[in-house]
Amino acid sequence: MRSYSFFTIIMLCLAILLVDTLAFYWLQSITRLLQSVFLQNLINVVFWIFTFGLIASIILLKIRLERMHPYRKQLLITSFYGLTVSSFIPKLIFVIVISALYFTNFVFSDEESLIVIPVLGLFSGFLPFFVILYSVFRSLYRFKVHRIKINFDDFPANFEGLRIVHISDLHLGSFKSRHYILDRAVKIINHLEPDFIFFTGDLVNNNAWELKGWQTVLKKMVAKMGKFAVLGNHDYGDYSEWKSAHDKQSNFESIKYFYKKIDFNLLLNEAVNLEKGGQKIAIVGVENWGNPPFKQYGDLKKALKSVATIPFKILLSHDPSHWSMEVAEKTNIALTLSGHTHGMQAGINIKSKKWSPIQYKYEHWAGLYKHFNQYLYVTRGLGWMGFPGRLGMRPEITLIELHQK
Repeated sequence: MRSYSFFTIIMLCLAILLVDTLAFYWLQSITRLLQSVFLQNLINVVFWIFTFGLIASIILLKIRLERMHPYRKQLLITSFYGLTVSSFIPKLIFVIVISALYFTNFVFSDEESLIVIPVLGLFSGFLPFFVILYSVFRSLYRFKVHRIKINFDDFPANFEGLRIVHISDLHLGSFKSRHYILDRAVKIINHLEPDFIFFTGDLVNNNAWELKGWQTVLKKMVAKMGKFAVLGNHDYGDYSEWKSAHDKQSNFESIKYFYKKIDFNLLLNEAVNLEKGGQKIAIVGVENWGNPPFKQYGDLKKALKSVATIPFKILLSHDPSHWSMEVAEKTNIALTLSGHTHGMQAGINIKSKKWSPIQYKYEHWAGLYKHFNQYLYVTRGLGWMGFPGRLGMRPEITLIELHQK
């Protein structure tokens, strides 16, 4: 795991203390207007116990992390991150709204404000709090099937109606060995009766020990024609501190070997061709290729060498930025499948309308994209990383059907 300095911890504590102090001030002002001594005392007790308890927990956590087992360290950090976000963001919104109203002379300026402002202020804080709670405890594991149909001019007739299930970004360490959760996803996948299952990387958060116990669950996935996978940026161990290069390489080899245990064909800058009735399609897989600071292990030219003469190709590449940089207009790859972005695990999906803050970093971040006769599909991911919630970006299982125009 990444190491954070005490300076970073102190700045985080100061930010929490500042927001909590402002929130406490405004809540006290509201309760004074409502003339409720009970509410004032309750807010006093709850706010200061919670604030100093949270700050003390951050400092103690930093000290304990130094000698904690990596598995417990990861669980504690992700859980604590979720607690901090779910409490800090609503208070921050509350403070911003109330402060904005105050500085525009709408707060406490007349008797009407005595009713409107407390309701508006409390609503601005409690609404995002409950929304975040919903994203953590309800929508995080509400798997959603996205059904996509794509028509190609040159799609081989013998493969007409090919059914592909595309999944990505499992981040198994985040599931904390709760195998029954992903077992539900596996049942959904098998019910779709796919010809292929394609997994586009980030099997783990960082370490091979996250894979313990998952073989039985993931091996249950069934595809009529094959299961293929590529690696994501988290699968290389680049975000952990290693005692030696040998330890890092051993971790990496264990992750790669796991795909054999679950009957997936891991494509490492290579391709396979599949024939049906004399017609062929190629499945191409590259190692992770991303814009800096993400490393570029992928070698697309190497992967395409053995299938250069096959006209219809499907590429598995973890990072969607690879498509615009090396695939679209530069190759004849018909369909590229990617993940990586998670849709930032927060955003809006209403019919054809979608928005997420991640779109300001990635041009292609969720859904289907087309450039001339080439397509890219970016899944929102099946697992989670960092924030243990999904707000408007439910975990995704994608069914893609390929047809001839």
